Amino acid sequence: MRLLHTSDWHVGKAIRGRSRAAEHRAVLGEIAGIAERESVDLVVVAGDLFDTASPTPEAERIVYRALLDLAAGGRPVVVVAGNHDSAQRLGAVAPLSQASGIHVASAILPAGDGGVLELDLGGEVAQVALLPFPSQRYVVTADLLLSGDAADAHAEYAHRVVRIVQALTDRFRADTVNLVAAHLMVMGGEMGGGERGAHTVFDYWVPATAFPAAVQYVALGHLHRAQHLPGPAPLHYCGSPLQLDFGETANEPGVNLVDVRPGLPAEVRPVPLAAGRRLRTIRGTLDQVLAAVPAEPPDEAAAGPTSGADGDRDGLPAGSGPPHLRIVLDEPARAGLADEVRERLPDAVEVVLASREVDRGERRADPDRLQRTPHDLFTEYLGEQDVDDDRLVALFDDLVDEAVAEPAGERT
Repeated sequence: MRLLHTSDWHVGKAIRGRSRAAEHRAVLGEIAGIAERESVDLVVVAGDLFDTASPTPEAERIVYRALLDLAAGGRPVVVVAGNHDSAQRLGAVAPLSQASGIHVASAILPAGDGGVLELDLGGEVAQVALLPFPSQRYVVTADLLLSGDAADAHAEYAHRVVRIVQALTDRFRADTVNLVAAHLMVMGGEMGGGERGAHTVFDYWVPATAFPAAVQYVALGHLHRAQHLPGPAPLHYCGSPLQLDFGETANEPGVNLVDVRPGLPAEVRPVPLAAGRRLRTIRGTLDQVLAAVPAEPPDEAAAGPTSGADGDRDGLPAGSGPPHLRIVLDEPARAGLADEVRERLPDAVEVVLASREVDRGERRADPDRLQRTPHDLFTEYLGEQDVDDDRLVALFDDLVDEAVAEPAGERT
């Protein structure tokens, strides 16, 4: 059987306020075309279909249209909820999705009660263990989080996730294709640059040894960079289908095609994606920046070589459109400088001064920031913005308290 593995669509995510809906439609259509062209038997979407738990109607139309396209011709599609998704919203539409051959796992369930999906695909039986994103407050009891230290909470989280994986996979057989679809942070994984930091730090790491050798392929979501991790079972992040943030310019968007038979190692083939615009950072003086951007019309510029980029390819794929630009200016600040750049470079979505970027980078590199409270970090941020308003601090504290008080099982 042949599996297509995709994840971390983040539909609804803008780039510095500019919509990427058209790009998402194009790249998800490209993925559906790959599934059809390659005669895929099963599609796994490993979480973070949406960028927010409250997606816009436009984002929902794009996602559900894409899922229906992937399920065309009776092809089963398996979806697990990610940390950006609303498990409740996905669960609410699960009955309708099921009728279309789209199997949605919005909560962790026992193996015999929906936690493991068994599919007959052309005479071969596949068992798919389903592990949507397990938040720490869902997996670890509130008592331990409140009374134990951080190391205790992490150890208990990792231990319990390992137990969940074992419970879901202990009935895997040698005569079936054995798969896991999970949205997790596996230890050793390299972040792609645009992930949510709170759900990728040490508290959420799960060891690669959680997945037994009986599993022939682990389809992972959560990290935006495609990568293979060593472990008893083949662990693969396929990455996002778009470069989602300027920290992701080194990422190569794609999907994984996996050929697997019972009892045999899976053969994994990454397939690059061409749709969607790339992200590019250009640094220098204004004259240097203008000289680095091709002067051809957008369609021609997109197909031609690029220069001065941070980690992007020598050429952009045809049909992708011109890259979104982040301009880092090595110039003294002056009124109207950013407006001038945007007027001359319509694809510039962010303009920053090099001196300010250095300051921001030093703050991000400060290891003590991970040990500080949200209140302290927000207060520091307001100070950096020259904002002195106790009402904002009080409102922020109320929002944090409300988020922490959400019922167990809800996304944070």
